[in-house]
Amino acid sequence: MKKAVFGVDVGGTSVKLGYFTIEGVLLDKWEIPTRTENGGVNVLPDIAASVKAKMEEKGLSADDVEGVGLGVPGPVKDDGTVIKCVNLGWGVFNAADELSSLLGVKVKVGNDANIAALGEMWMGGGKGHSSIVTITLGTGVGGGIILNGKMLSGVNGAGGEIGHMTLDTEETAVCNCGKCGCLEQYASATGIVRLAKKALDGSDQASSLRNVENLTAKDVFDAAKQGDELAGEQVEELGKKLGLACANIACVVDPELFVIGGGVSRAGQIILDVTEKYFRKYAFHACRETGFALAVLGNDAGIYGGARSVLG
Repeated sequence: MKKAVFGVDVGGTSVKLGYFTIEGVLLDKWEIPTRTENGGVNVLPDIAASVKAKMEEKGLSADDVEGVGLGVPGPVKDDGTVIKCVNLGWGVFNAADELSSLLGVKVKVGNDANIAALGEMWMGGGKGHSSIVTITLGTGVGGGIILNGKMLSGVNGAGGEIGHMTLDTEETAVCNCGKCGCLEQYASATGIVRLAKKALDGSDQASSLRNVENLTAKDVFDAAKQGDELAGEQVEELGKKLGLACANIACVVDPELFVIGGGVSRAGQIILDVTEKYFRKYAFHACRETGFALAVLGNDAGIYGGARSVLG
């Protein structure tokens, strides 16, 4: 029997699990609830029990399993030590060692954004590349950096915290992280809506957005695609901030490709076009031809990346 590998993506409400071949074929996937009460003491035992049940169902012994890769919402050191996962109630401990002792197989743990980036590199929008940067535009802005097939976690597990790059030193609104002027304040779904509302309130410019009750980022992109001038200006502003951030990142890590994902990326080509435009303007000449692509794995990126992390 060929060896199997498991990928696990731990979220605040549910844990996604995937059973793969070592070549990256997803054979099965399922979810269990994330039990965060009592400091999240049940999270790893629940994962172990679920993986063991799947192994039994598939007739797998520990020798048949290459390992289990786990993505968690918080900083993680290279040795698997988690540096607090607030959403799970976790403090500082070695999650890799603990889960490995429960399962009797090798375990690799990483930050969920970095793990998802690894998934996109392996079987997603970055397939065929070994050095990519993923930027996830959702309620917030996350990121993951993969260099030569390896996750860049950093000394404190904060490598890839792209959303908290400072892009405007004059900003007075405060980001969720406590700083001002972060990329997240402009390129997240909430940031796009915040700036659109600010533009609407600050002018009498005609716009179809004035007729939208519960404004969303999708509304802004849809209006821009229809030629709405104010909406188009907001998309340009997003592209300017995101393109500048990518240009700065490229100066440091020089990736082959930027992969844009998250709910906001469903707007499609319009995001790539406007981001690339400003990236080319701001990028150092040697990095200027770096590619851009949309993520394709969606919510499965974490389980793919978890599986890939075990394979080295």
